[in-house]
Amino acid sequence: MSVATAALVFVVPVVVGVIIGGFPAGAASVVAGFVVYDFEFLPPYHTLFIAQAQNWVALGVYVIVMLLVARVVGNLDAARGEAHRRAVASRRLFDLSELLVEDRSVENLLETIVQAVASVFDVPGVSLLVPEGDRLAIATSAGEPLSGEQLRQLDPHSGVPVSVGTEPGGLDEMRTVALSASGRPVGILALQRMPASDEDRALLRTFANSAALALERAQLREQALRSELLEEVDRLRHALVGAVSHDLRTPLATMKVASSTLLDPATPLSEADTHELHGLIDIETDRLTRLVTSLLDMTRIAAGALQVRRAPKAVLDLVNDVVTSLGSALGGRPVKVEIADQLPDVDVDQLLIGQVLANLLDNANRHAPPKTLITVAGKLRGDRVALSVTDAGPGVPPDEREAVFDTFVRFDTGGRTGLGLTIAKTFVEAHGETIWVEEGPGGGARFVFTLPTATDNGVGR
Repeated sequence: MSVATAALVFVVPVVVGVIIGGFPAGAASVVAGFVVYDFEFLPPYHTLFIAQAQNWVALGVYVIVMLLVARVVGNLDAARGEAHRRAVASRRLFDLSELLVEDRSVENLLETIVQAVASVFDVPGVSLLVPEGDRLAIATSAGEPLSGEQLRQLDPHSGVPVSVGTEPGGLDEMRTVALSASGRPVGILALQRMPASDEDRALLRTFANSAALALERAQLREQALRSELLEEVDRLRHALVGAVSHDLRTPLATMKVASSTLLDPATPLSEADTHELHGLIDIETDRLTRLVTSLLDMTRIAAGALQVRRAPKAVLDLVNDVVTSLGSALGGRPVKVEIADQLPDVDVDQLLIGQVLANLLDNANRHAPPKTLITVAGKLRGDRVALSVTDAGPGVPPDEREAVFDTFVRFDTGGRTGLGLTIAKTFVEAHGETIWVEEGPGGGARFVFTLPTATDNGVGR
């Protein structure tokens, strides 16, 4: 083997040494290659003596070139390792960030943050404290809990200094990482031990910043939801006051006029007039009773106390009971009942469905012209019984037929509104059924709702 070829061959152990052990191992391979090169390939052979000056030059060039090769390979290997570490850190940060970008409640997000820090950074104990007034309170923790002494240190009024930041500390030293966003503190991470490597500490700082932003976003979202809820409650409160005031004012005014007339000795009244005034008081009292009942029903619905007590009931009996109970409240308006023959019984809460029918009849009575007919019909629609209440009023425009069941909706067209339709929808849906409004004959309104049959629910007739 020629001298030049041997020099090239000795590049291999140098490269292998650098890859395995870094630059020191590469330098050791250069020294070993120098000795073997001199001993085996330069005359006089098998000695370390060098007789010719040109061989000294060859050895010098060999050493310089091999050291350069070792340095270049070492740098490349270090760069590759650094790139790998950065890739791993980026992946871990991405995984951590994925935990924060989801829409979570503040409580769930706090739990996610401490669990992530404890597991990813192998910290024995993590606690997250949030401001409450002028103090810090533990929101959630993972692993070893904070001791009483550590809690006293975290008290802003304790006067005891606490290490803040991600610089390495003692094995038993508690360290804290501040979570701040938009220039204001949103929390503090208290760690029983800081991660050992610089990369993990840098990653922890980045994660803490992301966690602070995510926590601020969640807090702002909940504040916005609370504001919207308060606005909705305020809107409903104003609507309730307006609707109840309007609904109360009319029957109260009628009752007041009737009773004042009856009590006025200067007003001559015939027996028929007296009977009519007494009838008005009776009708308006029933109307007030239904209004109070509706308000109580709304309270039950809002409190989640609505219970459905089902029992088989004949449809004709159900309709007749409601029509009879309304009596004079309809003001002598004719009501036609059309129930299909052999209609199966329905499995319903009689009180709730009776209230639905009463509300629909009252709604039709208020919006239809005087003395016009109201029709209550019942027939099979697939495997359900469909009941309908049809009036000869102005009807409901197509674009208002969904909103007409909403609470206290006021339409520019003067459409139907109030508690009755909302309660009707709620009671029907409590049975798992549906209610809707469509155009009736001659442009009136037909309110239709379905009911389950008794046989569908395993109940015989």
